[in-house]
Amino acid sequence: MLTGGRPPGSLYTSAGQRKYLTPAERARFLEAAYASPRADLRTLCLTLAYTGCRISEALALTAGSIERDAGFIAIRSLKKRVGAVVFREVPVPAELFGMLQKAHGLEDRSASLWPLSRCRAWQLVKGIMREAGIAAGPHATPRGLRHSFGLHAIRSGVPLNLVQRWLGHASMHTTAIYLQAIGDEEREIAARMWTDSRHPKAKASVRDP
Repeated sequence: MLTGGRPPGSLYTSAGQRKYLTPAERARFLEAAYASPRADLRTLCLTLAYTGCRISEALALTAGSIERDAGFIAIRSLKKRVGAVVFREVPVPAELFGMLQKAHGLEDRSASLWPLSRCRAWQLVKGIMREAGIAAGPHATPRGLRHSFGLHAIRSGVPLNLVQRWLGHASMHTTAIYLQAIGDEEREIAARMWTDSRHPKAKASVRDP
């Protein structure tokens, strides 16, 4: 249970717009990323989706950040206090390592994986979202991918402290934002409630013969 500290933020804008990709949108984004003819764009999109890193953090990755044998990507957390150098180790699917190796070589450990400006990378990722049929909005952004990673992890049963570590949050209260969105279990409970409310007379006759 979280106590004290500032309250978590919101998964919606002040205008009520959703900031995250739904599971269906995330699946379509992954499908479009895998189908991209550009190997470097494919790996950029998949790295963002599978690590939840910020786009600036992805662009800072080098070949030396890829730890295939250990099964993780080492990401430098950029939103830390001045002077602090903090890396977090985020596990990713095994197939992503093969794709990174094929697309980028990884021989020169100091080489940048995506020598792109932040603006250009943002535009390319947005293009994949359009190909995936994701409507424009605050959710259809690299930031929306980061939020969808957090939600996907929570819904998959990943403990909150691990999600905090993988996303590089300084406070658990920040990570707690992902507890706001409903999941499958909550929908199932709601569905039972709606089913039970359809036939109140029938239920009453069973209880009171």
